[in-house]
Formats: sequence, C-alpha cells, structure tokens
Amino acid sequence: MLQDPIVVDDTNPRVAVIRLNRPERLNAFDDAAVDAFFAALDRVGGSEASAVIVTGEGRGFCAGFDLEAADETQGDAVETAAHWTGRQEHFAGLVTRLRALRQPVIAAVNGPACGAGLGLALGCDLRICSDRAKFNAAFIKVGMTSCDIGVSYLLPRAIGTSRAFEMMLTGRMVGAEEAGRIGLVHLTTTAEGLLPAAFELAETIAENGRLNTWLTKRGMWANLEAGSLAAAIELENRSQILMQGTGNLERMARARGFL
Repeated sequence: MLQDPIVVDDTNPRVAVIRLNRPERLNAFDDAAVDAFFAALDRVGGSEASAVIVTGEGRGFCAGFDLEAADETQGDAVETAAHWTGRQEHFAGLVTRLRALRQPVIAAVNGPACGAGLGLALGCDLRICSDRAKFNAAFIKVGMTSCDIGVSYLLPRAIGTSRAFEMMLTGRMVGAEEAGRIGLVHLTTTAEGLLPAAFELAETIAENGRLNTWLTKRGMWANLEAGSLAAAIELENRSQILMQGTGNLERMARARGFL
C-alpha cells in the first residue's frame, strides 16, 4: 500500500502541520508529492488555523527534486522543451503558493534541506532548525543552476548577497550552527525540541488574531518589493485603516488590559 507523500495534521485547531512523508527518499519531491503539497496548502488555507508548520518525516526535511523520478521525455526538441517548461513552472509554484497562504508558515527543518528543499524552507515566512539540519543549493553540483524555485530571489534577502553568492556558486553544505549565525534560520534547537519550539512560535503568532496577522504577512512580502519608502508606508497606512474599521483594536486592547 502506497503511503501519502504529504500528511496534514489539523487536530490542533489553531496550528496545522504539513509533513513531507517520503522518508526513504529524504522527502524529495516527485510529481505526486508536488500535487499533494498543493492540495495540503488548499486544505490548510481554507481552515481556521492561524499558523502552519512545514516539516519532514524521518531524518530529512526535503532533498529537493527526486532525480530518480525525473523521466527522460522522448520526442523532438520542441516537445521536450514544452514538457520541461510546464513541469518546472508547476514545481516552482510551491514557493508562490506558500507566500500566498494567509497563515504565516514556519519551516521546522529537521534534517537536510537541499536544492528545492532549500527553496521550500526559504518560501516559508519563518525558519527554525534542529542541530541535524543542513542546507545547500544542490543543483549546481549536478549540472543545473542554483537559481531554482525562488532561491536566487529569497536567499540574498535572508542572508545578504555575498553569502548567497558563495552558497549558490559552491553548492557547499551549511550546517545548523552556521545557518543560525548568518540568519538563514532564527533559532536552532535539538531534534527533540524542534516541533515543540515550532508549536510555541506558532501559538504565539496565533494569539495575535487572524486578519491582522494575515495583513502583516502580506504587507511584509509586498514591501520587500516596494519601490520606495513612501510606497511601503502607503500600504501600511491602508492596512492600519482597514484594521481600525474592524473594531479589532478596541477588542484586543480591552482583552489585554490596555483599556
């Protein structure tokens, strides 16, 4: 009996967990796993959860794209190019779909996050890892480029351009300690402490409410691409005015004893 490549645990009404579930392949994505991940995002995105955790089963977080599952399309050059273009664009949608999710997403990186696995972690809003985690831009090692599923955009914004160039041009592994030091993750913990730490972070986020948290996530991503400070403040102003009109400010201020 085939196991589900992606498992969703939404027993906690405030925090949903998406678990990559191909441990025998270090949770590398094949086509079925990509489709299952999209379905998982649809499921949690439509739920009442206030935060989402993404992690891996077994000793890996995600080893990227499963090279053993890469079929060699037979046909002329145009057919082959069309096939791989469609497949690449579908696969890269993992990151844009993560960004579009209303809930903040925490990557709980339990082991190797390589190639597209690095991209998946970067597509999450927050990253924590265990001391068994390691990261690399793997595809440059097998004749492809390190510019894949948003890594060339997201990695420099996380750790700066010089460090990003070095990681992407060498393909070397970055261990958990270094990942914390350079800002690739904001917390490193033990393997046993990883999920409890992720849940603690998720519950802290959930305490702040859903709409204001969603608009904060959306505003942060939008303003990372804003053309000017004035444009960023304009978006902030509109979000604050929208939230003030909901009455949320007074309700939460009274609940927390500020009024």
